[in-house]
Amino acid sequence: MKTLRSLKSHGGVDRALLSFDIDADMNPAFHWNVKQLFVYVVATYKSESKPVNEVVIWDKIIENIDSIEDKHIKQENIFVKYALVDQGNELRGKDVSLKLMWDHMPITGFVYMDEQDKDTTTSFELPTEYQ
Repeated sequence: MKTLRSLKSHGGVDRALLSFDIDADMNPAFHWNVKQLFVYVVATYKSESKPVNEVVIWDKIIENIDSIEDKHIKQENIFVKYALVDQGNELRGKDVSLKLMWDHMPITGFVYMDEQDKDTTTSFELPTEYQ
């Protein structure tokens, strides 16, 4: 779920500010070799000049020493940490998808990524005019 706060021209580029709800139990992502998770929300959209645009709009670090409750992210109306900014002025009227992704930070070995099931992502359309 998302709530658009504003869509504005900012320094010649389109910028959207929004909030969203999240309910994600990250406990299953932890095991003996995971020190922490870097969890983030990515907004994805297509534009005329670029077929794929991915922008991180929020992030959080969850450590393995946190309690089980702290590893379950359940918040409503989270305001973005980082605005959804297009490199030009192609954000208006676009369909945007939000997905949760995370990087496993191991005690030893390689960092690897994971993401929520594509069937559970959230999509919405941005307004065609500035507010």
